Amino acid sequence: MADLISVIVTTYNREDALDAVLRSLSHQSDTDFEVIVADDGSGPGTTAMIESWKPRLGRSLGHVWHKDDGFRAAEIRNLAILASRGGYCVFLDGDCIPRPDFIATHRRLAQTGYFVTGNRVLLSPALTDQMLREKLKPEEWNFAGWLGKRLSGGINRLSAVLRLPLGPLRYLRSKAWRGARSCNLAIWRADLDRVDGFDAGFSGWGKEDSDIIVRLLHAGIRRKDGVFATAVVHLWHREADRSRLQENERKLDDVVRGDAVRAQRGLSALRADAKSASAVATSR
Repeated sequence: MADLISVIVTTYNREDALDAVLRSLSHQSDTDFEVIVADDGSGPGTTAMIESWKPRLGRSLGHVWHKDDGFRAAEIRNLAILASRGGYCVFLDGDCIPRPDFIATHRRLAQTGYFVTGNRVLLSPALTDQMLREKLKPEEWNFAGWLGKRLSGGINRLSAVLRLPLGPLRYLRSKAWRGARSCNLAIWRADLDRVDGFDAGFSGWGKEDSDIIVRLLHAGIRRKDGVFATAVVHLWHREADRSRLQENERKLDDVVRGDAVRAQRGLSALRADAKSASAVATSR
């Protein structure tokens, strides 16, 4: 059972979506958590919006940032991990809205020796625009509401929002890495340290989340499915630049075929960089 949970929310220049995510986190049934926004180089508008939430969230709200130098989700997540205080980290994208029992459900599913992979329901462009414009709260929709959205084409599937007590079925894919995404992923902090976090060598969009899953499996940490329990509401967004996807896929193939556990450039590299910068500053 986890104690303090660290929710790490990745964002980049999408204040309206992040605002909705923080709103939903402010209404969680389980309140023993902190939030750290992992900001991949957003402008000042994001900082101002986060500052506006600090007195309203009801939980500790941190913000880590690095300059905009392309898609560097792996590195900014590592910075957030280093800033976190919880023994259990739940990774959430800044356009994925959790339902009110999201933290409570992840706490219930947390189990030593396992990471937990959640799922998502995708909103259409039109419904996303309406939700943000009218400040709708999809995290509060009941089954009838979801059914109506499915029938009208507003969501991609209804199954993701169902609640089912899967029991031992949650372990069926214990050694599978495919299909796991960092937009809804929970990992013990000790296990993150064991694999040295995300690999910042994956720059540009794609596969940095698959990489850490494969390395966790190499380390003997197994997968537990949080489907039919932890679904988040994923807002539509334009497709990211995928110019480096082929290179990232090649890197991932090497990891899959090998037995690497630790990241080539992970948490320890950031610690070393910080120590070196501190030493330089002290010598001046």
